[in-house]
This record gives sequence, structure tokens and C-alpha cells, in this order.
Amino acid sequence: MKWVAGLVAFGVVVGAGETLNAYREISHRIVAAAMADEEGYARLAELCDRIGNRLSGSEALERAVVWSQAQMKEAGLENVTAIPVKAPHWVRGREAASIVAPVERKLNILGLGGSVGTAGVTAEVVAVQSFDELDRLGRKGVAGRIVLYNAPYRGYGNTVAYRMAGPSHAARLGAVAALVRSVTPASLATPHTGTLEYDADAPEIPAASVTVEDAETIARLCAKGEVKVHLEMDDRTAGEAELADVIGEIRGVEFPEEVVVIGGHLDSWDVGQGAQDDGVGVMAALEAASLIHKLGLRPRRTIRVVFFTNEENGGAGAEAYREWIGGRIRTHVAAIEMDGGAERPVGFGFTGTAAGLSRLQEAGVLLDGIHAETVGTGGGGADIAPLIRDGVPGLGLRTVGTHYFDWHHSAADTLDKVDPYNFKLNVAALAVMGYWLADEPGRLN
Repeated sequence: MKWVAGLVAFGVVVGAGETLNAYREISHRIVAAAMADEEGYARLAELCDRIGNRLSGSEALERAVVWSQAQMKEAGLENVTAIPVKAPHWVRGREAASIVAPVERKLNILGLGGSVGTAGVTAEVVAVQSFDELDRLGRKGVAGRIVLYNAPYRGYGNTVAYRMAGPSHAARLGAVAALVRSVTPASLATPHTGTLEYDADAPEIPAASVTVEDAETIARLCAKGEVKVHLEMDDRTAGEAELADVIGEIRGVEFPEEVVVIGGHLDSWDVGQGAQDDGVGVMAALEAASLIHKLGLRPRRTIRVVFFTNEENGGAGAEAYREWIGGRIRTHVAAIEMDGGAERPVGFGFTGTAAGLSRLQEAGVLLDGIHAETVGTGGGGADIAPLIRDGVPGLGLRTVGTHYFDWHHSAADTLDKVDPYNFKLNVAALAVMGYWLADEPGRLN
């Protein structure tokens, strides 16, 4: 087996079956190293505990960029650099809300990212569970009121529309503010924030998330009579922020100009510690490359670790990276993003050709030892979306996703939610797949 692995390492092409057998031995070594590793979780702990949450434009994100470059160099990566990124600088100020009639009760809120502020607005609330229900009320039933979207959680992709598009939808009907039930399947009185998207054809109204519990309370009160809420938000956009993506590489020995990207996003919302979203993604990508380096493995192609920025409230880092590579996108073999937390991995989602999917499904066997061998369609992520858009095959690491949205975008996104064993499994999955993509004889097509 070792002589076959040696042939692969030196670029000698063997049969498909023999090649996978060769990579099996290498994969076993990578997985064993990942499961014995302690540095990756230690780096994650330092990011969470010493730097904390990292909203675009914050001093904490600036420190995270400097720290990340130092960590990449310490891990043995080459060509470590920061790519300049510019993005709107949204600032959360003092926020407060309360029911003022028919009872008095404080509400636990978080302004939605990008929201305008208000010195204070008091208005009757209309509670709806869908856009259709809101439209049936029409301008007569909405104008001058605060709209509460009390939409039950039916999966993140289905429910997040109320957070993203809800404020403008309500504003077009004359609403003065919007409250959005937190997009989460479980709640312990914790609001979940996230960005909104104002439409150009609608007034910009203040918008905040409320807890599941508060949304249900308001809705019950509305069903029995008039409910009034007072809202104050000192939130604003304060010019432009100077940000940066951070990159580092393991240079390829045969085709160094060909690149496999692995990464996640360094920024986070300004609550919690940004642990699952997405501290685990960037730290797992770094540790995957670090382990490949420690094992003395030099792939044919370059593995490039990318810490994107501004994923949470703009995506400017993804576009900045795409602009930075320019025409070199033709040399990008694949891109892997980890932005779904570090619960137990089950495999990868893939966006690309049918032939590429077939080859990845065959290579999935390299991860059957950790039960992460499944490769299905529909993979990627917000940060590699510009690459996928322009033809680069994209992969997204998939996990069981049992509790990710319990913590997502909330003060509960802290290090204690990350199981060290599962984190190591994610490192192993990224390292094995990243190395195979960078070293296997052919390119995905």
C-alpha cells in the first residue's frame, strides 16, 4: 500500500480503484491525526473566549484578522495575506421594547442587521403567520400599525423569508415597524438576530426579532383584543468599514497554480461568541490544512484556506475574493465551505456536473470510517457562491444539524455548544476531502 501512495504523491497515475486504495491509507492517517489533535479546538477556544463575537466593522473583527494571520503562519501555511474588503458598517445601539396595553410587559428583542432605528414608536400590533394573511388585511388593516410575523418554524430556508423580506412587505402596506418571531425550532426566551433586505420600492421601517415566547404571547393577546407595543432602537449604518479576508496556502508540488479552496467566515453577529456560526468553520479549515502540513503531505495542487468576512450582513468578502482572483478562477478546481456548525458530519453537498458528483460519491468511501461518506446534490455556501456562479465546483460540509438553529444568531452561540469530538470529526472530513481534491490525478469536470 505504501508504494502506491508514494506513486500518487509523486504524480504517477494508477487505476481508479488502486488510486482510491492509495488514498484510503492516506485518509486513515489524516483521520487518526485529526482525532488525536488538540490544537484546533484550542484555537477555537481562543477565538471565542479572547476575541468573542466579530461583527463587521467591530474592533473585535479587526483583532481577529490580525490573530488569524498569525495562526496561519504558526500552522505552517505559506503566502499568508489579507485581502482588503469594504462593506457598510451597521451599528447596534440601545434597543428596548415592551407591551404597553392591555398589560405592561418588557419584550426581549434584537434589532435585525441593517435595520434603521427609531427614537420611539408606539402602535397597535397586527399578528400574522404568513404573507398571505398580511396581504388579506391590506393597507386598511396594516397602515400605522406594527406587524408581528409569528411564523412557526418550518425549516430555516422556508421561515427565514419573514426576517429577510418581512419588513419591506409590511412597509408597503403602511406599517410603521416590524417584529419577527425568531427563526429557530427551539427557544429558551432567546432572540435570534440576522440580516434583513430592504426593497428599494418600500419605506425603511425599524425591524427587530422577538423571542418565540414573546411572539406567542403577543399573538394570543391580539386574538382577544387590541395590543399596543412601544419600540425604541438606536441602530444605524455608520459609513463604510475597512475589513479583510485572510488567506494562507499549502502550495501544490505539481500544479501549484491550481487551487482548492477550503474555508468559512470569520465574522459573526454581535451576540454570543460566534462559535458554531462560524468559528468552527474557519478553525476546522485551518486545522485541516495544518494536519496535512504536519503529516508531510504535499498535494499536487494548492490548498488555499480562506477566512471570508462580512458573510453575515452583506457578503462583501465573498465578492472581494472573487474580484481578487479575477481570471485565475479558471485554475480553481473546487471550493469547500463549512458554515453549518460542527455537529456530527454526515458528508457533503455538491453543486457541479453529474460527472463530478459521480466521482465525489466514489471518493466518499474515504470517509466511511467516520460515517461521513454521503455526497449529495446542492452543496456550497454564501461565501463560495460567487465561485460556483462562475463555474467552480462547490461543496458544503453537511452535519446532522440537530441543534444548530437552536443557537444560530443568538447569545447562546458559545463555545460550550461545540462538542470537541464532533469538531475533530469535521476537521477530519475537511482534511480528507480537501486533500483528495487537491491531489487526485484528474480535475472535477
